[in-house]
Order: sequence, then structure tokens, then C-alpha cells
Amino acid sequence: MQGLWSTHRRGRVNLNAPPTPTVEEPPVIETPEEAPTPADPPTTPSVVNGKRKVRSSRAVDESTVSKRPKTSGGAISKDYTPPTARLADLGGIEGCIEKMLELVAMPLCHPEIYLHTGVQPPRGVLLHGPPGSGKTLLANAIAGELGVPFISISAPSIVSGMSGESEKTLRDTFEEAKRVAPCLLFIDEIDAITPKRESAQREMERRIVAQFLTCMDEMSWDKTDNKPVIVMGATNRPDSLDAALRRAGRFDHEISMGVPDEAARAKILKVLSAKLRLDGEFDFTALAKATPGYVGADLAALTGAAGIIAVKRIFKQLSDGTLVLPSGSDQEQVQDVLMADPPLFTGPSPLPVLAPAFSFSFPIAPTASSIAHFLNAHPSPLTPEQLAPLLITPADFLHALKQVQPSSQREGFATVPDVTWADIGALHGTRDALQMAIVLPLRRPLLFHSVGIAAPCGVLLWGPPGCGKTLLAKAVANESQANFISVKGPELLNKYVGESERAVRQVFARARASSPCIIFFDELDALVPRRDDSLSESSARVVNTLLTELDGLDARKSVYVVAATNRPDMIDPAMVRPGRLDKLLYVDLPAARERGEIMRTLMRGVPIGGGEDAVEQLVQERCEGYSGADLASLLREAGVSALRRALGRPDEMEEGTGVGADGQEVTVTLPDFVDALEKVGPSVSVAQRRKYEALRAKFAGLPVRVGKDEEEKRVDRL
Repeated sequence: MQGLWSTHRRGRVNLNAPPTPTVEEPPVIETPEEAPTPADPPTTPSVVNGKRKVRSSRAVDESTVSKRPKTSGGAISKDYTPPTARLADLGGIEGCIEKMLELVAMPLCHPEIYLHTGVQPPRGVLLHGPPGSGKTLLANAIAGELGVPFISISAPSIVSGMSGESEKTLRDTFEEAKRVAPCLLFIDEIDAITPKRESAQREMERRIVAQFLTCMDEMSWDKTDNKPVIVMGATNRPDSLDAALRRAGRFDHEISMGVPDEAARAKILKVLSAKLRLDGEFDFTALAKATPGYVGADLAALTGAAGIIAVKRIFKQLSDGTLVLPSGSDQEQVQDVLMADPPLFTGPSPLPVLAPAFSFSFPIAPTASSIAHFLNAHPSPLTPEQLAPLLITPADFLHALKQVQPSSQREGFATVPDVTWADIGALHGTRDALQMAIVLPLRRPLLFHSVGIAAPCGVLLWGPPGCGKTLLAKAVANESQANFISVKGPELLNKYVGESERAVRQVFARARASSPCIIFFDELDALVPRRDDSLSESSARVVNTLLTELDGLDARKSVYVVAATNRPDMIDPAMVRPGRLDKLLYVDLPAARERGEIMRTLMRGVPIGGGEDAVEQLVQERCEGYSGADLASLLREAGVSALRRALGRPDEMEEGTGVGADGQEVTVTLPDFVDALEKVGPSVSVAQRRKYEALRAKFAGLPVRVGKDEEEKRVDRL
């Protein structure tokens, strides 16, 4: 059967191989027994053990068979035509492209330089990064740009159920790469066949890894007749690969393709939108600013969703009459030429292939969709004049943002919040400290490097509940426009041994792959309690893991950590040493003037009757000890009181004497705030305030000042 299959495919040759003269072969006659061809000599019957057996004396040219390239199945090798992708199809990864040209293009295009200098060229390149960042596209683009044979295989396709078949397939693949050298061998999802051998579940996995290592060592130039073969691998789990695979001489270099930043996203959008019909001037920078955490695949999905929304909008405008298409008489003439019977011309058409005209056989109801009306009104294909007003607008992209979810968000990332500094009242000292600790190092890193500030700073926000610690973290993430990961402290804890530590490592691994990134730990005291005799062993391991991730052997690489807690005395002291969470910011209860500023910020968009100054004066005088959350609750209760006063009793509402009857506008007045003060009190008691002031004096060495509310005596630093 293999011989018949080889004969059938003998006419197929490798496109990359030099042309060879073809020799016509006689047809093969398939019979139940192996029948001779007309060119074969006569067969000689023989008798073996009383049975007649037909033996063919056909001579086979062994030299011809040995020269014919075959794969593991005995078939002629495949055609490894270079891909059609080009480097111009990529955007925002100029650094990765430059590295690929250095590691891949130079050895393939000019191997004589390495032979002359005696320098060993790179043998393997590992591409790693989050899913959708463009690893496979980059490998295809570099192969298409160079025009060399491209052998692309999927790692799971190598694995076979029979013992030894997986290793044989791997050997045949590398032998094929040697035969068509110089070439590129690309293995996608390489982590599927090269796991860590110490944690491999089966012996077959260890054998595959060992075979892969041996095959990589066979790719040296002295064993490939000085013909370069570059092996490229792609994975989004580089830490799961066997350590022996990442040493020099195998995968010499690793290229990290992380989540693109704002400038890279703008370039990717320009490349993706090059073939789109956009309406007028398009601000790619503003769109890139609105897509934090999006990778290349997410941006491609965004452009596709924007196109679909544009088509729906155009259909709706056509049905409403707001968009009128010109007549399509010219196109109808072209359609008549194409649909003539008999056809007016044969062969390949010089005109674009158009869909045949059609008409509905059922009446269009008045309530039918706009698409049905459009199809009935325009049975023939549209002309270029009719297609000219059909464009994609920036509003279509803004609507698509609500439908496309970034893939990183599904893996635990949070989108950048919409909270800005303008939404935060007071807390000016804390805002300035966060600006210098996180925002400016992210926006102007070279300036901080020039004065020797290279390590990222960790910030711990602590203080009474309801003072705006979480709100500050959201504003910092929005202001810096960095990738943002929000972690609730207890959600990392798992009852199974080792799972909690793995979750902590995974958070930092994702952050490093998406740097610059901000990790926000809310309720940190639940994750890293004090390590003493009463602490369980599993909780102590979680604390140790987080400490090593914050300041261990692995650099954080522009990963900033912000934590919030209202129990700093419960946190392990090792967390707040310099180099980890080295900046402690105390978020205190607002003073009198700060309460007025917070209330002014909260009242934006709320109809206030009688002026806002009177409300601010009331809050400053009668809201001693109120936090920001208490003031927000006070405003809500005042609004409920105003609604109750305007709507009246339920029986009056049934009689139609409410707001809808007289058209009176509901406003929140000063008496409503006075009534709300009787229902909403401070959430932090005086005893708790004394406790927090004592903790502040302990951590920062500041004097206790309970009961002193004057702004000039307030200390806004630690």
C-alpha cells in the first residue's frame, strides 16, 4: 500500500528543490495480487511448501529510491512554501522584529559571515508572551519576508499513541529540515511536548523531551553541511519548559512579546485599519488610550466588531431614509453582461466576480428588518458610487469597545477603572506621594533612571475604613494608564496544598509579562498575617511566597505593587521593610475643610436647592469624624428624603398628586441634609480613632491628635 501511495504522489515535487527533468512512468494496474506493469519482465512461478507463489523479478533502481525524499509514511515530502505574511502586517513590536532580524535573518541570508569569522550562529529562538500577542504571526512574517522554506508543525500533532512513534516523527521532522536547509522550523505550542522531566506524568513525555534535545544538538552547522536551520518555538508558558531546552546551544535566545503599551496599540490599530474604509481623520491615539490590556488579537477583534456595527448602522440609516444611495444603472449594465446567456466571453473574467441579481418571492412586511428592505430595494450589487458613503466612523469603534472584552481580563486582569483625580476630594498629600511613587516613574522612566531610581516602589495604603484607599488605587491606575491587576486578598487562598502559592506566583508572572503593570492587593491583612506560633504552616508558605516575589532573585521589571488594609498591625513586619512595601501612606479621616471639598465633589450632578455653600458649611460644622463613605451615604439619604418629600404619601401617589402631576423638579435642600444627619452617623467610633492614631504614632512617630480638627494642625505626611 505504501508503494502504491508513493507511485501515486510521485509527480509532486518540492517547490523549493531545484527543478529536475520529469520521467513519464507507465500506469499502475491495481489487481488483487501484485500485477506486473508492461515494462516489467515476466514473472517466474515457484512452488514453496506445495503452494504456488508468484515472484516478480522486477529490478528496482536502488539509487533512484534512495534519492527520492520520503517522510515517515513513505510518501514524497511536502511543499514548504514560504507564508504570505510580511513584516508590514505587524505593528508595535519593532524591538522584537529587530531582534528577529538579528537572530534569524542574518544567519539565513549571510551564512558566509559566520563561516568567515568562525562565530557560532544562533540555533534556536523561543517566542513567549500572553495569548494573542502575535508570536505565530511574527514567525510567519519573518519566514515570508526572507522567502526561505518554512516547516510549521503543531507540537500536539507530534504525540502519538503508539510507543516510539512520537520520537520517530520528531526525528523525521528534523531530518526533513536538514534536507531542505536553509530553512525555518517553527514549532507552535512547544510546551505541549517539552514539559519539565521531573514533573512529567508518563515516561513517554520524558523520552520526547530527550529526543527533542538530541535533535536540537544535531542542528549544528558541521552536521548540516554549513546550511543554517533555525528552530523557532512559541509558547505562553515559558516556565513550564524543561530547563535543558533553554540552555545555550539549543534555544539560545528568548524574545518576550508582552501586552502592548499605548504607543504600540496605536501602531497596531493603524496596521489593522489600513484596509478599512474609515471616515475622515481617525484618532488612533485616543482609541489606543481607551484599550488598556488589549493584545493584537483583541484589537483585531475590535476592528471586526466595529465593522459589523458600521454595517448595522448603515442598514438602519438606509431604512430610516437618512442615507440615500445613488442609482446603480452602470452596475446593472455590467451585471447584464455577466449574466448573458450564452456568455459574451469565456475564460478568466477581467471584471470582479459579482453575485447574481435576486428578488424576494414573498412580500416585505412593514415591520420587517432594515436588511430585508435593503435587499429588496437593491437586488443587484452596489456600484463604487453607491459604496462610497459606506464608511466606518470613530463612534462605531466606541460602540465596539463595549462588546469586545480583552483576553487578559478573562485571565484575571481588570480593566483600567474610570476613576480620576477629579473624582477624589481632598487627600492632596497622599495624591502627591502616589504621583511621585508610581505615576511619574511609569510616565517618565528615563528621568528616574538618571538619578539612580530603578527599582519600583511598593505602596501600602492604610487607615480607617471608608477613607478612600481603594478609590486612590483606582485613580492611580487610571492616571498612569498601565495594565492593572486587582487582587482581593482572600481570593488567592486555596484549601489544597501548594495552590495558594501557585496563585501568587501566577499573578506576578502575568504582571511581568504585561509590564508596566500595577498589582493592587485589597485587604492585604487576610493574605499576609503575622508569622508566629499560632499561624498555620500553609499560611506561612503564602507569606513567604509573596515576600520572595516582592524582593527575590527575579526582578519585578516595572511591576508596581499597591496594597490597602485597615489593620496594619496584623501584617507581617517583613512586608513593610524597604524594598517591598517601603512607602506607608496613612489615609486619615478628613478634616473640616476636606469634608467640604469631598461633599462638593460628591454633589456634582445632584440638583441642590438653596446653594452648595450652605451644605458645605453644614458638613464642616456637624460632621466631625465622618469618612468619605459616610459623606456619600449622607448625600444618598438626603436624596431619598427629598424624593419622599416630593412624592408624598403612597395614597397621594395613586391619586396622581406626585411629581408627574405638577411637573415639579426634585431638588435636594438643606433641610434634607439635616434630616439625613439624624439617620447617618460616623462609622468610625472615637475609640477606633484613638486606636488608629496610636498606630500612626507607632509607624510614623507622629504625635497623637485625637479631637484636634483644625486644618493647620493636620500633618499630611508619614
